[in-house]
Amino acid sequence: MQAGNAHYRKADDLPEAIPVFPLSGALLLPGGRMPLNVFEPRYLQMVEDAIGDTRLIGMIQPRLDGARRADGEPELAPVGCIGRIVSWTETGDGRLLVALHGVARFRLFGEIASRLPYRRCRVAVFAEDLDENAGVAEVDRDALLAAFRNFLDANGMETDWESVSRAENGTLVNALSMMAPYGAAEKQALLEAPDLKTRAETLVALTEIALARGDGDNAGTLQ
Repeated sequence: MQAGNAHYRKADDLPEAIPVFPLSGALLLPGGRMPLNVFEPRYLQMVEDAIGDTRLIGMIQPRLDGARRADGEPELAPVGCIGRIVSWTETGDGRLLVALHGVARFRLFGEIASRLPYRRCRVAVFAEDLDENAGVAEVDRDALLAAFRNFLDANGMETDWESVSRAENGTLVNALSMMAPYGAAEKQALLEAPDLKTRAETLVALTEIALARGDGDNAGTLQ
């Protein structure tokens, strides 16, 4: 997996401990790009520390059942995704605008006690995510594009079909999954899908369910 100028070819290329950014409803996938508007002091420090180190942070959702630790912080979902900070901008009013490039998913193995204001965790990387061609040929591209087109048509939306047609299967599946206007549980299901084929099938199924229900309140996020 290439992220900016960095290349990650095997799990050992990535650290076993990373800072994590818990954010409900956020979905970062390998190869995807996520913008972050960072303003909370502890996460500003986390980003600044990461910039001076590996540039890697873990995006992860709070646990879906709402469980919290004794100190009030949310318990974390079992799976997240490592992102590399590929660009950042200071706004002048104390915020940082950050772009993350998804590298690989990870399984959470526990938190590391620390005096830092942000959380650090021990993780195990999904090594198969570092192979950009893994599962690409098994994706039912026609079914995926048909579901995407039906969703756009149902909500009176358009897209750049020329760009979509040029995207290879892995990029297409992960980009559409990240853009899909679904809730935290659905996004976690997309994240935890064992392979690209299953993720594509899950996305198609979620889209068909949304169309059957007439969902479209948040459809604008799929532009």
